Amino acid sequence: MRAVIARQFAPLEQLELADLPPCRAAAGEVVIAVKACGVNFLDGLMVQGEYQTRPALPFSPGAEVAGLVKEIGAGVSGLTPGMRVLAFTGTGGYAQEVAVAATRAFPLPESMAFATGAAFPIAYGTSYHALKDRAQLATGETLLVLGAAGGVGLAAVQLGKIMGARVVACASSDDKLSLCREYGADALINYASADLRERVRDLTEGRGVDVVYDPVGGAHAEPALRGLRFGGRYLVVGFASGDIPRLPLNLVLLKVTSIVGVFWGAFAQARPERNAANMTELLGWHGAGRLHPHISQTFPLSGYRTALGTVMQRRATGKVVLLMD
Repeated sequence: MRAVIARQFAPLEQLELADLPPCRAAAGEVVIAVKACGVNFLDGLMVQGEYQTRPALPFSPGAEVAGLVKEIGAGVSGLTPGMRVLAFTGTGGYAQEVAVAATRAFPLPESMAFATGAAFPIAYGTSYHALKDRAQLATGETLLVLGAAGGVGLAAVQLGKIMGARVVACASSDDKLSLCREYGADALINYASADLRERVRDLTEGRGVDVVYDPVGGAHAEPALRGLRFGGRYLVVGFASGDIPRLPLNLVLLKVTSIVGVFWGAFAQARPERNAANMTELLGWHGAGRLHPHISQTFPLSGYRTALGTVMQRRATGKVVLLMD
């Protein structure tokens, strides 16, 4: 089978497309014949050795896939060969086959295309875990989403609306904000041309927001933190800007706010039953027409360099997906 391989932690240019032996399913695993794989910022960080965790070398990037079950290992129930599935793989997805723990694979509804399935687990799994489990977002609260036109950001906009919040979407261009408006955002902030803190104050009549969802980090983190109201929650989701901010903790004390870490992959591994319940709920919302993943571009497996570059250079809106066929 063909797979993209990182033989060392190095610049993205050193990735290569190689022929590898077929995957085999160990106990508790399934092998998936991959039809589509989501391309994520974490893939590029992992390849360069800059992610929170480092996989054993060599490895193939690719943290989420959709495809057909090819083989099941001992002890696996509920999944059978030929079944359509989506899965959170962590690594291995930039390939024609991948082996993954069966607890991380879920039946793919017939109404969901493979490309959509591959764009689903990380964006919606992360955002729902963040808003539901970590922030406990409540109806009537105000949610501020940074990087709102990206994969996880746009999912947070949609989920915030489903959960009854007023959603303020922040992005770096008017085109990106137009997409956020299409996906339900109530108010928009272009933080490339406007003062984020001032706009938050204006939009909330000085009260501040209840929850900040931040997958970006960098220079916008502190003004977003200052925009929290008393008792607000700041969700640390990621650092797409490449800059891990140093926040003034005296603000946390004075406003009695909470800084809350969000690491969905660790949650999915530590609490598989709760994660499965979340995913079932999310897939139900998609089936009911309430969630609409936005795929801005697709590429063949051979186009992995361009696909990953598009994501790492923050030129993508929504999701970018690799198609194996």
